[in-house]
Amino acid sequence: MTVVLAGVGADSTNLGALAPLYDDGRFEYVPIPEKTRETAETETLGSWDLRADDGVAADLTTRITPQPVHDGSETVAGDALESWPLHRDPNFAALTYGEHRTSGYVSRLRALEPGDVVGFYAGLRRPGGDRAHRYLIGYVTVEDVAVVGPETPPAERESILAAHPENAHAKRARDGDLYLEKPVVIVDGREPGGLFARDPIRLSDYYVKPGNERAQYYLRDEIAAEWNVAAGGENMMYKPAYRCALSGPAFRDLVGVPGARTAAERDRWTPDCCRQP
Repeated sequence: MTVVLAGVGADSTNLGALAPLYDDGRFEYVPIPEKTRETAETETLGSWDLRADDGVAADLTTRITPQPVHDGSETVAGDALESWPLHRDPNFAALTYGEHRTSGYVSRLRALEPGDVVGFYAGLRRPGGDRAHRYLIGYVTVEDVAVVGPETPPAERESILAAHPENAHAKRARDGDLYLEKPVVIVDGREPGGLFARDPIRLSDYYVKPGNERAQYYLRDEIAAEWNVAAGGENMMYKPAYRCALSGPAFRDLVGVPGARTAAERDRWTPDCCRQP
């Protein structure tokens, strides 16, 4: 009986920009750029269509520095930028998600059971408008969880990766070897789940907290209380993994089902300051 909220998507640290949130409630999901060209992923910054615009993901930036491929001074731009592959994670079409971050992610994700939920949040910005915030953009219902790492016997590792061909971590593995020498949790998802069509749920507030010198992003009190956030802290600046003591059905009752969310479900989590008069 668990929901894990995972921070995903391109942002200023990897793309140099946040994906847009439009005034009509539509938004873009842009995966982060891959760290390497050595991947089976066919989607690139130049092929990833924006959902509410005629452009592609490459139009959102002019250059990237896909660490650790480069040393911080060399950049990818122009035609090379458009052909750079994406790390499509989560893959909402295939309902698969992989993670190697150890700051609460691996431990919380590997404890998930069938019927639990992984919710995905990303930073979005209104073009020329209000401050950026963290928004829930979709989720998957858990079908199965697998863990693979350097310590996994080679034959077993190859078998696990082969069983998840649409997962971004499997796509950049070579001859059964993971790109990074870290354990990877692969979440196999099932419906109900997917990317929201519009009206993502704002999770953050931005303010100066007593004792801090500058404003930061914090989890909204209403979300923390009603979603029973039990772990992850309140500071959202560095995209923590949140664990919510909430069942999958209870979570879906709160946020709705992707592709079938009602107006009431979409409006329920709109902060009072942002409601239309």
